[in-house]
Amino acid sequence: MAAFDALLKPLTIKGLTLRNRVMSTSHAPSYGSDGKPKERYQLYHAEKAKGGIGLTMFGGSSSVAVDSPATPWNQISVADDSVIPYFKEFADRVHGYGGALMIQLTHMGRRTKWDLENWLPTVAPSPKREPAHKSVPKAMESEDFVRITKAFAAAARRCKAGGLDGFEVSCAHGHLIDQFWSPSVNERTDAYGGSLENRMRFGIEVFEAIRAEVGQDYVVGMRMSGDELLENGLTNEDCIAIAKAYSERGLIDFVNVIGGQARDHLAHAISLPNMAFPVAPFLHLASGIKREVGVPVFHAQRVTDIATAARAVEEGHTDMVAMTRAHIADPYLVSKLMEGRVDDIRQCVGAGYCIDRIYEGKDALCIQNAATGRESRMPHVHTPSPKKRKVVVVGGGPGGLEAARVAVERGHEVVLFEAKAQLGGQINVAAKAGWREAISGVARWLGQQVEKKGVDIRLNTKATAALIEAEMPEIVVIATGGLPNDGDFKGKDLVTTTWDILEGRVDPAETVLLFDRMGQHNGASTAEFLARRGAMVELATQDQMIGEDIGGTNRPVHLRELYKLGVMLTPNHDLVEVYPEGNKRIVVLRNDYTLEEEERVVDQIVVELGTLPVDQLYFDLKARSLNKGELDLDAFTEGRIQPKLPNGAGGFALFRIGDAVAGRNVHAAIYDAARLMKDI
Repeated sequence: MAAFDALLKPLTIKGLTLRNRVMSTSHAPSYGSDGKPKERYQLYHAEKAKGGIGLTMFGGSSSVAVDSPATPWNQISVADDSVIPYFKEFADRVHGYGGALMIQLTHMGRRTKWDLENWLPTVAPSPKREPAHKSVPKAMESEDFVRITKAFAAAARRCKAGGLDGFEVSCAHGHLIDQFWSPSVNERTDAYGGSLENRMRFGIEVFEAIRAEVGQDYVVGMRMSGDELLENGLTNEDCIAIAKAYSERGLIDFVNVIGGQARDHLAHAISLPNMAFPVAPFLHLASGIKREVGVPVFHAQRVTDIATAARAVEEGHTDMVAMTRAHIADPYLVSKLMEGRVDDIRQCVGAGYCIDRIYEGKDALCIQNAATGRESRMPHVHTPSPKKRKVVVVGGGPGGLEAARVAVERGHEVVLFEAKAQLGGQINVAAKAGWREAISGVARWLGQQVEKKGVDIRLNTKATAALIEAEMPEIVVIATGGLPNDGDFKGKDLVTTTWDILEGRVDPAETVLLFDRMGQHNGASTAEFLARRGAMVELATQDQMIGEDIGGTNRPVHLRELYKLGVMLTPNHDLVEVYPEGNKRIVVLRNDYTLEEEERVVDQIVVELGTLPVDQLYFDLKARSLNKGELDLDAFTEGRIQPKLPNGAGGFALFRIGDAVAGRNVHAAIYDAARLMKDI
């Protein structure tokens, strides 16, 4: 592991020694409860400490004041002393596994909503509307400066009293302090506006008050942008000057550098780069600041693999490298590295599913690791079953692969039937759509694991009831997935599907109408695929917007690409009918609001209507199974073993999972498999 030695070297900041150079940055998984980091939140981070991480930070955007509400996304409030006991409990958990624990403090300023929690107006340097949250703030007055500065200091005291190893103040993503820094927001003409020196003044006053409260020995850091990448925003030169000013004054002990800011939807997506971006796209910004400051530099943003992480530290670009989403995918990343099991690390593919769920008001979940965020009831490491069973899994998509993986880790004998020549299922289709290619990493890791652990994989084998029964299984899992729904409209025999296009069975025509009823990646990705191959494309949907169910870090990227490619976007229209006219196709669309119908003359109609289950094999086996194919839903949702399993008298229990039940997504299929098999 010499190539990764740089990652495993300790780093000492004042009196705090971090056991290695790998960290997880503060983020908001929406696991808070009543503004507190309770058991779920704590177990999520403790798992990373158990997995060997040096530093884990929690509470992205933890609030210090009543006019910076903690309500959105179940954030943490550090605005009163009631949080201290939870900090102590949290710190004890993480310290028990050898990790260090910090939090992020902030005042959101205008980057929040006013109609939450306390119904107070948002505040900012100037009354300029914030595009993402649509908040029009009040310009801060003298008493606001005093009040918020005191609130930061009081929150800092609570962190120290709670036994946390330190904290960082968020001066990034368009929060209050960097709102003062940035000329794009700060239009003041008093001592807090105008020159960069004046714009830094409020932040300096906040850090001075923090230092007076916690002393010079307590670790205090700052998260900031290295370049806002925004017209009239902070330049790279500005950001270097800010970092130098704060560090030279002794106000900070580390600086955590990112690229961009989050003023609007696209800027937000860029600051949280998904698989459309290269690995470590903003590492150069951290490197530039590190050359100019005398404190350790941290960096996060799409560092998904340990080779990139090691290079970042070894070459001196950064002192600590954050692998936040990488730890959501695999909290045992560091321990696997230390044990020489690099190939066993489940690498983040950059799908953004974890973050996108947060901005839909849901909790963060990993697209490929069903245990993350469910540590109280879902194990990351599977222990051997007391009873070895014969398990047959049908289908080599993500659900079937996860069922096979968990079963073999539990010590069972596993046979996996896959009708095609390649494992992966629908992931193989999705991966053909341009910048979504990296999704293939989900199936690649699962396939590698089941092969490595000894699953009997039978490719090019279409399972039948007779073939399965010949194996004399005790457990049969049907994970045969789904096939494209061909619709219910007149003339449906004249259309093709997104699958046909992506898998190359049908070539793109010159003019194409793509109708998307699902609002997910499938339709938008295929529209991009078609346009890049020279087609003139119109993307229509019945939804109110294109890609309505795509999350906030992915939809802006899709929209950017669709606009760049000249795709015509038509929301609020349903597909009513298709009919031929010569060698053309006529598409009839109906406006959902006016009910007026319009026609398009095109060469090709492509539809994305979701999938229908491939379930005939399940029904062939259902009557022959001990449980008649029944899944005990109470046991399933409560994390208990299924009650009707073979007891040695012969016969098999039958289950189906994933899209073989109903069309959902990759995470649903993997979660179905993991919670079914974890106790069998």
